[in-house]
Amino acid sequence: MTTSLRSDRWFARGDEMGLRHRALLTVHGYDPETVVGKPIIGICNPTSDYNPCEIGFRELVPLIKRGVVEAGGIPLEFPTMALGEDLLKPSAMLYRNLVAMDIEESLRGYPVDGVVLLTNCDKTTPAQLMAAASANLPALQFNAGPKAAGYFRNETISSGTDLWRYWDEYRQGRMDQAEWKRFEACLFCSSGSCNEMGTTSTMTLLSETLGMMLPGSSTIPAHDSRRSQAAVAVGRRIVGMVQEELRPRQILTAAAFANAVRMLAIIGGSTNAILHLIAIAGRCGITLALEQIDELSRGAPLLANLKPAGRYLMADLDRAGGAPALIKEAAAWLDLETLTCTGRRLGENVAHAHRFDPDVIRSPESALGQGGALVALRGNLVPRGAVLKAAAADPALLNHTGPALVFDTYGEMLARIDRDDLPVTPQHVLVLRNSGPKGVPGMPEWGQIPLPLKLLKQGVRDMVRISDARMSGTSYGTVVLHAAPESAAGGPLAVVRDGDLIRLDVTARRLDLLVDEDELAARLAAWSPPPTRHLRGYPRLYIEHVLQADEGCDFDFLRPQSAEAMAFVEPEVGRS
Repeated sequence: MTTSLRSDRWFARGDEMGLRHRALLTVHGYDPETVVGKPIIGICNPTSDYNPCEIGFRELVPLIKRGVVEAGGIPLEFPTMALGEDLLKPSAMLYRNLVAMDIEESLRGYPVDGVVLLTNCDKTTPAQLMAAASANLPALQFNAGPKAAGYFRNETISSGTDLWRYWDEYRQGRMDQAEWKRFEACLFCSSGSCNEMGTTSTMTLLSETLGMMLPGSSTIPAHDSRRSQAAVAVGRRIVGMVQEELRPRQILTAAAFANAVRMLAIIGGSTNAILHLIAIAGRCGITLALEQIDELSRGAPLLANLKPAGRYLMADLDRAGGAPALIKEAAAWLDLETLTCTGRRLGENVAHAHRFDPDVIRSPESALGQGGALVALRGNLVPRGAVLKAAAADPALLNHTGPALVFDTYGEMLARIDRDDLPVTPQHVLVLRNSGPKGVPGMPEWGQIPLPLKLLKQGVRDMVRISDARMSGTSYGTVVLHAAPESAAGGPLAVVRDGDLIRLDVTARRLDLLVDEDELAARLAAWSPPPTRHLRGYPRLYIEHVLQADEGCDFDFLRPQSAEAMAFVEPEVGRS
């Protein structure tokens, strides 16, 4: 046991406040005389009825507490806002930074020696890692696992990717209302996260790769008994991390983030992860530039054969050997000397891993693709960059020039996209603006603009689409995202006009508006920002302080600009 605990400042005092602090724990059944010297383990729980992804923690939390007690700690659970991606509008991304702040301040203000961070939804994972990096108290992340697969038309369906596919069938009239209802009943067959390589699965795999999750724990299905065993192990291990004084910024190094970027390409993961990795690294004082992300991704083969880029689901990845087998197969592209939450190196964690299904986890020789699964673009249309998931795009569109068809708002796009008189051809480039961090606010997953119904009926299955929004990790298509600067901040996307030619050249990593530079400058000079609807509250704070996509959309005042700014300022522990 460590000789000094952070919680000693609350509980080891000899004055009346020490007595008061110790006495509060009698409510939980603890003897005040046995409290001092035991690590206090916070269990950060976002569970809410609004988010079925995370309700599995109701059964797992008691097991985590058991592990903490077995290891000699005292578990104290505390809540945070639920970031349910499906029901929280306009986007859970709007509240990622708020949750990161909430967790950081809970860790600062309460007697916490170490924390277990419970996550199972898109923005919860990065919010927690941002907070952990800032607070730099011993921290361990644990997820509730992917949901069971549904079955429709005698086919295994994913909870996200197949939704978009069948939605297009329904829009075309190829599914009647009764069949659509049958599909609805099959889509979510259990609690748990999306069961393909969406953002949640991407971020939990990356958390394990970074070293912030126990080896093999990220892919265990939600209702597998091994997840209960892992919960107890998590409780035990966080106490060990406190005893060893093992902290997040010892784990979250530049080499660990390079591993995560390469793993993102290796799994064909969500483009959302680019924003999140930039933000988490920024909290550690590490800069991840889009060009660096592109360079790290170029040589990495696509080894995970999972939807939307491949065939299988997360349960298949788990039975094939999970993250340890994947990391071992990708060893040539990773730094196996990075430190992890086990206290051991990444390579040690996976030394005994086995790959049980060579079709789910491919070898480098049988990879689904060789490099470039995710690409960063520059050009006069996106001076500070944009991203494209090339692995989910139509190869024929990766080098394409076509006229722009512009939608000023998401609402306008929805109102027009299915009209028979929409002036659109397969060669058009669909442009959606005012959908970025400041523009909505919150940068929703609006980037996968639906294909116009008239083109769907002609058999068109992909088009080039550009926006300053995001896209669900379960989505697919030739979709350029995260255009920076965004249109609401005066980026060139704000002044694109219908008929302007746009050239996408993935080989050259370019995205350009083919208008005269003087004309473009004149348009930008005449532009004025749209009025904001938010004059108060957290949305106003967000609009005034959010950084652009190339900087991870963190708040400017939360991203440290110096070593001094990274310090975690402890509270004065006196009378409240």
